[in-house]
Amino acid sequence: MPEQGLTRRRVLGVGGTLGAVAVTGLAASAKLSRHPATTGEQLRSGVPLPPAFQVPLPVPAVAKPVSTSGGVDRYEIAQREMTLEILPGVRTSAWTYGGTFPGPTIEARRGRPVTVTHRNELPVPTVVHLHGGHTPAVSDGYPTDLVLPDGWREPAPMTHGMAGMGGMDDPRAVKSTLTRDYTFPMNQRPTLLWYHDHRMDFTAPAIWRGLAGLHIIRDDAEASLGLPAGSRELPLMITDRAFDEHGELTYPALDGTLREHPGVRAAYLGGVLGDVILVNGAPWPVHEVEGARYRLRILNASNARHYDLQAITDEGRQLDLVQVGADQGLLAAPVTHRSLPMGPAERYDVVIDFAKIPVGGRVRIVNRLGTGRTRDVMAFRVTRKTTDDTRIPRRLSTDLPDWRRSDAVRTRDLSFRAGRTHGRHGWLIGGKAFDPDRADVTTRLGDVEVWRLIADVHHPVHLHLVGFRVLSRGGKAPRPHDAGLKDTISLRPGEAAEIITRFDGYRGRYLFHCHNAEHEDMGMMANIEVI
Repeated sequence: MPEQGLTRRRVLGVGGTLGAVAVTGLAASAKLSRHPATTGEQLRSGVPLPPAFQVPLPVPAVAKPVSTSGGVDRYEIAQREMTLEILPGVRTSAWTYGGTFPGPTIEARRGRPVTVTHRNELPVPTVVHLHGGHTPAVSDGYPTDLVLPDGWREPAPMTHGMAGMGGMDDPRAVKSTLTRDYTFPMNQRPTLLWYHDHRMDFTAPAIWRGLAGLHIIRDDAEASLGLPAGSRELPLMITDRAFDEHGELTYPALDGTLREHPGVRAAYLGGVLGDVILVNGAPWPVHEVEGARYRLRILNASNARHYDLQAITDEGRQLDLVQVGADQGLLAAPVTHRSLPMGPAERYDVVIDFAKIPVGGRVRIVNRLGTGRTRDVMAFRVTRKTTDDTRIPRRLSTDLPDWRRSDAVRTRDLSFRAGRTHGRHGWLIGGKAFDPDRADVTTRLGDVEVWRLIADVHHPVHLHLVGFRVLSRGGKAPRPHDAGLKDTISLRPGEAAEIITRFDGYRGRYLFHCHNAEHEDMGMMANIEVI
């Protein structure tokens, strides 16, 4: 496959564009945005691919706690390699949580702590991060807090590389062998979270191989709203992957063992895209529904692929996507979309109504940013009419934070751009590659801050520990899909945005980073010290 990724000339040009963005300010930055559909390069599968909308949609199993004593729900999850049937009739090796891809869903109650004991039976170290969790630092899954496999011998320190494998020598790292307990207080709003591997320098290939699962928080107030529930509430983890001629997952890693040499081949420096769209681990699935409202809990768990989702009947009619929640829980009031853009790691909680679709009718979920087979995502087929006593309240939540600019004790400017690190291509924040020994942002517990984020290409920016509100994009009002409390904001090429947040809950070392997983592995992370 010809290398069509970021060349050095393009990298330098991107850096120059960012400099212009920084000089001309937030409002002018929007003029530099060319809005390409993707950042990254697509792999091509070598195995015959199945037709769309033939495989039934799987729903990940809900994990059962091994103990509920003492007011804490305790779970045990083994990380192990398994052979799965992802493509029909094809056997594929995958790294799994609990033997499945996605891993088992953990359902938690607001205010009731959860402890998960992870056992690493894989051949390399792992780290578990609960994405979106309001979590003490010791359980947040810092990239150097490794769970080592039994008998692991650390490679010799490298003098080059993405982050130089410096995390192996991080004096603050908390390492364990074989198992680790992660404790999550669950003192946050009900929402859809997800857990995934976060090992320094190797997050992208570990997620690609299957280390991802869902974690849902619920409470009585949300349950009383009358939103679709039970079989009419569907978690949808959307990912893209590619398969070699033997049906194995293919990924352009420099080191296929994921032991010593991080990074990807030059064509894929911008990000790795697959040519197979999976939903809950199944290729282009179909799901049978009744003629009623359904609540779709959507996660973009792709490494680098962006989506702009639409619901379209076979006759070409678009259905409304009524958003009721964002990354960090319910909105104040519903927002109706005709299409829904999603960067990697973003979650949207939407309601779709199949009541006017005739029995036998089909609704396709398509990606406006996709081409060829990556335009299709999944489909719903209506099997029968039914009564529907669900509703979408005009008021969903009253507990959203009301931070104002005047509350902020400081404003920070942060650039996300391509650059050079250790003599190689990298992705930088504020001109620097990630270093676990450096405090990039120091803030006091309880401080409110405004951050101004500026991007060169697509960068979905994620903050650990806290949620935030979007104040502006390109010097203008937020877009409709920016509503609510978020923890990831997808920046388009040349785009600037302002967010506001309060650093509350816990002290310690946390991260913010680009959630294009290849960018993250190549240095686009930074530290937050909450003191």
